[in-house]
Amino acid sequence: MTSIFFSPRGTTKKTARAILGHQEKVLERDLLGRPLTEEWTLPAGEPVLVSMPVYAGRIPGICREMLLAHLKGHENPAIAVAVYGNRDYDDALVELQDLLEENGFCVIAGAAFVAQHSIFTKVAAGRPDEDDRRRMAEFGAMCREKLSGFAPDAHTPIHIKGNRPYKKAKGVPFQPECNQNCMKCYACAKNCPTHSIPLETPWLTRTDTCISCGACIYLCPTQARGYRGPVFEVAAKGFEAMCAKRREPELFF
Repeated sequence: MTSIFFSPRGTTKKTARAILGHQEKVLERDLLGRPLTEEWTLPAGEPVLVSMPVYAGRIPGICREMLLAHLKGHENPAIAVAVYGNRDYDDALVELQDLLEENGFCVIAGAAFVAQHSIFTKVAAGRPDEDDRRRMAEFGAMCREKLSGFAPDAHTPIHIKGNRPYKKAKGVPFQPECNQNCMKCYACAKNCPTHSIPLETPWLTRTDTCISCGACIYLCPTQARGYRGPVFEVAAKGFEAMCAKRREPELFF
């Protein structure tokens, strides 16, 4: 089994691992630290789990570009997973399904799971929780059963919730800011997937290229980076009220 994910704040990786459980011989690839830069064709018959965070109802644009250009299959069975922050996953999961099918994979299952929101962190705080992890393990068991009977000649695309055409991709109006706690360790600049933090001035952020993934916040040892300011605080209160109701995992086979 190959497990591919993009996990700037660790929750998408946790989700993928909870789905797969303690399987032996799992090859992991986090596109944050190991982006795809050349064609990668999976061995015939090798199943793949592709897990993506949801940004404004779509999968991250940089991941879409990487996967479309470089990840190839030959009727390999695939599992598509979207991880979102309790608002909605909108068209992200069906977008991921279409991308994989276009590149030679047979999507046999899909799921949308909830994790703590990466910007408004009071939303879905503590998730995935124990109940989420139980549902992830159950989903993994159902996927293994589907894989045991997989026959590419009999594959027909499964129905996954979402719209075609997809909703318009748009950026997030908030980017991380840096305060006086910055110790110039450069962890943020070295790990930014869009190179939006200059090495020479790591306390700055290029707002035109930042995708607000939160990797810099997650990696900062002094909590120097974060979302701040009066406009952000007002937006956070509104978002927290709008997304207070707990949403549950959705599974598709």
